[in-house]
Amino acid sequence: MTQTLAALLTACALALPLAAQAQAKIDFTDIPALRAAAKTDKKALVAATLQLTEAEAKAFWPIYDNYQRSRDAADRQRVRAIESVIATDKPISDAYARDLAKDLTEADEAEIRARRTMQNKLMRALPPKKAFQYLQLENKLRAIQAYDLAAAMPLLK
Repeated sequence: MTQTLAALLTACALALPLAAQAQAKIDFTDIPALRAAAKTDKKALVAATLQLTEAEAKAFWPIYDNYQRSRDAADRQRVRAIESVIATDKPISDAYARDLAKDLTEADEAEIRARRTMQNKLMRALPPKKAFQYLQLENKLRAIQAYDLAAAMPLLK
């Protein structure tokens, strides 16, 4: 019992700095700070930004989780294509280049479909201002990720 209580108190103590950081005002124009906050705990960043009521949170988080799962699937497809380009140190064939372009476009289209579905559900679940605020935040985070991926991907030889 004492060990369980000690473990619980330790977990709470470790979580406190993350919660405090999430509550701190984020400058959404400071891209490195936004990138760091999202990497630390994206869900806490979203929660701190939106300040959802209990009813709003009950409606929002399942939509958020479904969207993140859909994005993760699209991201995995995108990363596979990018990794194959990075791993190649010699010129590739035209057919392979077409396949890579197709894979990247399919990943983009899957993400757009997921975003459209999420947006439609979000606009019904939250007040429009909060829904739009989340869409803005998600857009900023997607832009950061897109930049990071583009920076990591060399041009083909």
